[in-house]
Amino acid sequence: MKIHEYQAKALLARYNVPVPRGEVASTAAEAQAAAKKLGGSVVVKAQIHAGGRGKGGGVKIARNDEEAREIAAKMLGMTLITHQTGPEGRVVQKLLVEETLPIAHEFYLGIVLDRALGKNVFMASADGGVEIEEVAAKTPERILKEPLDPVLHPFQARKLAFGIGFTGAAANLGANAMIALSKAGDSLDATLAEINPFILTKDEKVYALDCKMNLDDNAMFRHKDLAGLRDLNEEDPLEVEASKFGLNYIKLDGNVACMVNGAGLAMATMDIVKFAGGSPANFLDVGGGANAEQIKNAFRILLSDHAVKAVLINIFGGILRCDTLATGVVAAAHELSIKVPIVVRMEGTNVELGRKILLESGFNFTVADGMRDAAQKVVALAK
Repeated sequence: MKIHEYQAKALLARYNVPVPRGEVASTAAEAQAAAKKLGGSVVVKAQIHAGGRGKGGGVKIARNDEEAREIAAKMLGMTLITHQTGPEGRVVQKLLVEETLPIAHEFYLGIVLDRALGKNVFMASADGGVEIEEVAAKTPERILKEPLDPVLHPFQARKLAFGIGFTGAAANLGANAMIALSKAGDSLDATLAEINPFILTKDEKVYALDCKMNLDDNAMFRHKDLAGLRDLNEEDPLEVEASKFGLNYIKLDGNVACMVNGAGLAMATMDIVKFAGGSPANFLDVGGGANAEQIKNAFRILLSDHAVKAVLINIFGGILRCDTLATGVVAAAHELSIKVPIVVRMEGTNVELGRKILLESGFNFTVADGMRDAAQKVVALAK
């Protein structure tokens, strides 16, 4: 679950990570009031689930509260396009108004999963304020790493702080902030916790100037108080709809819709569609225990994507029996007036009964013999 910068900063502050003073605004008047309360110059930041906001015009400095109001009036409601939003952009609905700070140096701090180690690692770099992927590609030696078990120990934090250039009393402040960030990431079940830039000011203080945090959906049962942080306006409407029915759906930009049970098979299905010359319109895992109602809802969501020209159903019948799938598909075809061609490949429990249900349904389903045959047929039908 992605959350906004202002939400992430509020969470980090609970764990004593130093953050700038700031307030959230949904109107130009609220932005002006926030700027007046903070005093002096402020930075007005668009709150969307994407990076690169500054380059897209989503971060502006205002010298006073009047200027903050003018900037907010232009920024609210604008469609902000960055390298992470895609050409469709994101509509700005909230702003973060923060105090400006005298920056002496910008650093990078982040926590991510290292799959090779099988645990989270804490990363730190003296090259803050730029994309960490760019640093990793060009100068990977400038990224220092320490494994977490489960949080950062004081000796590790000091090693990182000195390693990226902190000295004197500032090194202690930097190390303490790193430990606090690691505790926040662990306690909140964050899959990503990133501060970029983490700044040292001219008066030798440290702050999380910008931060990004993703929370593990599967751990939300431990954090019921955090569920309200989810912003459905920032998510694809079809993905939101799918989550209501326990379906794992991710919209892509192709024209071949895929309905599959099991994440591994779903990935393999998308690969073989590409191999056959097509382009998948989505990732959809209906799960092993899907019923006819879920199949129908999955179909409705797939067909709500107007780019879809054909549907490939690829099911290995285990817990989800092939006859249950076929019944759900036929029910969906009746109710939704499906007009696009549908190719079905299924194997496993009750496969013959499932094929019989499809063939006797009165609909023109194409029943494929194997994954390669299914991919070739659905790509041809989508053209």
